[in-house]
Amino acid sequence: MSTVQFHPLLAAAGYQSTWFHTLREPFMRNAFLAGALVALAAGIIGYFVVIRSGEFSAHALGHIGFPGATGAVLIGLSPTLGLAVFCIGGAIIIGASGRHVDERATATGTILALATGTGILFSSLAAKSSNTVTNVLFGNLLAVSSDQLAMFLWFTVVLLLVVAVVARPLTFASVNPEVAEARGVPVRLLGLVFLVLMGLVITMAVQVVGTLLLFALVVTPPATALRLTARPLRVVTLAVIIGLVSVLGGLVLAVMFNLPPSFFIVACSSFVWIVVLAATRGTRSPH
Repeated sequence: MSTVQFHPLLAAAGYQSTWFHTLREPFMRNAFLAGALVALAAGIIGYFVVIRSGEFSAHALGHIGFPGATGAVLIGLSPTLGLAVFCIGGAIIIGASGRHVDERATATGTILALATGTGILFSSLAAKSSNTVTNVLFGNLLAVSSDQLAMFLWFTVVLLLVVAVVARPLTFASVNPEVAEARGVPVRLLGLVFLVLMGLVITMAVQVVGTLLLFALVVTPPATALRLTARPLRVVTLAVIIGLVSVLGGLVLAVMFNLPPSFFIVACSSFVWIVVLAATRGTRSPH
């Protein structure tokens, strides 16, 4: 029986000839479903992250969740639960830290440093935390359990319900906060709601691409979409599509070459951004 020969480059990259069969495994179903939920949630909240210039807060919340995950392992609880508690708690503290951007930036940076240090402490105390630390920093979509998938589903449902209620005033408060406040819109309350929702999404995104790479899902897709259109609904739709293509395409490539999904997800998202950036160079951004 003849043996199929692959190009040396494919062989060196770890090409898996049985990748198509692997895609049918139960753990891949969980990965695809979880990735799709995260892409949906990140595309929706990511629009507000970009127009509110909340990239630093998104980055900080990912790291603030680090001690939550490692602390949960230390006391025998789910890392996802720990991530959620710390991300949402951090979001509430940041939201209550001040009305002005510079005040919030100072508070965010201080909380970020404290959380990172606490996470290092917890990880050194927990004998079984090495895998958790790696997963939090770089993500591990292929290890998403059925319980985590159920939690992702609940998070996404909550996000959709809340956004359906606050989308219009939140958009107004994000684009022109002074005028919105003058017209009686509860700008600060909406800002707090936004941060809590972002905490939920960050909790999910961290488990897909990790704290170090979460920009690829939360920021890059909506930023790419904003290069093409300024209409909120179109931006969100495009951001979700870019996120879905990045996550699902990244998973398939990861299985094909037996490499971490995080790399391919980030690479796909960044590639789309580079292509759109090159195609729109010299034209004024719609927003």
